[in-house]
Amino acid sequence: MEAEAPELPLGCGGAGGSPAAGRSPDGEERREPPQASVSNGGDEDGGRELVELKVIWNKNKYDVKFCLDSTGAELKQKIHSLTGLPPAMQKVMFKGLLPEEKTLREIKVTNGAKIMVVGSTINDVLAVNTPKEAAQQDVKAEENKKEPLCRQKQHRKVLDKGKPDDVMPSVKGVQERLPTVPLSGMYNKSGGKVRLTFKLEQDQLWIGTKERTEKLPMGSIKNVVSEPIEGHEDYHMMAFQLGPTEASYYWVYWVPTQYVDAIKDTVLGKWQYF
Repeated sequence: MEAEAPELPLGCGGAGGSPAAGRSPDGEERREPPQASVSNGGDEDGGRELVELKVIWNKNKYDVKFCLDSTGAELKQKIHSLTGLPPAMQKVMFKGLLPEEKTLREIKVTNGAKIMVVGSTINDVLAVNTPKEAAQQDVKAEENKKEPLCRQKQHRKVLDKGKPDDVMPSVKGVQERLPTVPLSGMYNKSGGKVRLTFKLEQDQLWIGTKERTEKLPMGSIKNVVSEPIEGHEDYHMMAFQLGPTEASYYWVYWVPTQYVDAIKDTVLGKWQYF
């Protein structure tokens, strides 16, 4: 029975030939055994030198024979056929990142060389991202369930006192610059009266109560948060963050809405809002 031609690995050129055949002088068919391939360190097939590689990906090992004169890009195609990992998602390592345009011979790949492959299949990526997206949606849903600040117990005890009689008038739907006089007639967290004076020439915010006046450098205020008061949306409750924890927030209630943006711009700097 006639022997079959050996199968060429992916990336190798050349045609496979059948064993030598001829006829004897008396006309009978004569067959000769196939000759063994000879190479310097690798098999040959179709006149092309092969090299034995050990491809390692995701704790799996693959023994591969591949043409020394094939490029890194062709090796990636072979890896794709073995692992299902698309070439674009492969990071192939041999003494550094494998260049796609060079042949294995040019980068001196030898028999037994280990080829490390890093990358995830599309299914792996989807399997990882889906739980992350679901978790993000859960976080957003949880945030939406949070009570408005004005309903929280710590703030209700102040807001339930009602709007101060001497609070400054508000103008809903309008943004105004800070007035030249202090903002007064507001409450602090303890329910005491408080006024805010913006000393722009000294880059300071003065928080005044009946007992004392705190002079704060603008730069010491890390953030300003505010929220409209339910049922009185023309006024806000506002907090100045003076330290890293929630306990460091200084709360002010019944801030006229037309001054809210101006307060934030003045304390934090306009570059944070534009």
